[in-house]
Amino acid sequence: MNETVSPLLKIVVAVILALVVAPLIVPLLMSVSDTPYIVFPPQSFTLKWYGVVLANADARGSFLYSLELAAIVTTLSLALGIPCAAGLTRYRLPGQDGVLGLILSPLIVPLIVTGVALLQLFSMLGSRATLMQMVIGHMVVCLPYVIRSVSASFVLVDRNLEDAAAVLGAPPRTVAARVIWPQVRPGIIAGGIFAFIVSFDDYPISMWLADGNHFPIPLYLYTVIERSFDPSIAAIASLMIFFALVLVLFIEKILGISLARLAS
Repeated sequence: MNETVSPLLKIVVAVILALVVAPLIVPLLMSVSDTPYIVFPPQSFTLKWYGVVLANADARGSFLYSLELAAIVTTLSLALGIPCAAGLTRYRLPGQDGVLGLILSPLIVPLIVTGVALLQLFSMLGSRATLMQMVIGHMVVCLPYVIRSVSASFVLVDRNLEDAAAVLGAPPRTVAARVIWPQVRPGIIAGGIFAFIVSFDDYPISMWLADGNHFPIPLYLYTVIERSFDPSIAAIASLMIFFALVLVLFIEKILGISLARLAS
């Protein structure tokens, strides 16, 4: 039975949507201003600032490095997080609740504290492998998102379907591929998306562990803001927004997975 949505609910949804979208629209409009300084609303339209950003070798290098770092972190987080989530949800292990709480603890610890702790740890170990340090640091904060998301999917797996497939003679590999995987795939993809976005946009961890040769885009954006404040900064922010939108369209159109299902 269809229910009529009340006008008050429509207003509340519209206000919440405006509050979420408005901060994204502002840099998009500022990035097309033809003035050499930030102004809102823009006085006239131009795309030259996007050309300035794309022609900047430092900006391109930071963006590509962030992509590489996020891809590595996401891959490793999924490789570790999926079996960990499966073990914590499908089996009873000694100290299971304590282990899960320890794994998820980075979600409640301030990232700036985590970054300082990791810097001190790597300094004590005498490590100079910046890329490895960045990967480990980002995995500390990304792995809980993967485990949390994948664990929720494994909890909702219908065990009756597994038993039915096994009774009909399906080997464990077939049960995993044909019965379990379709049920947990949305959670795995959601965890991978969270890990990628958190790593790509991370500033507090990168601030302590990065160096001149390993400089992700959030740090580059911060240094540019310190030196000057022109529409090229808004153009960089807009490109990051566009990248997120492309990722959303890829999930919806290419993979055929509804974002509403991922959110649930």
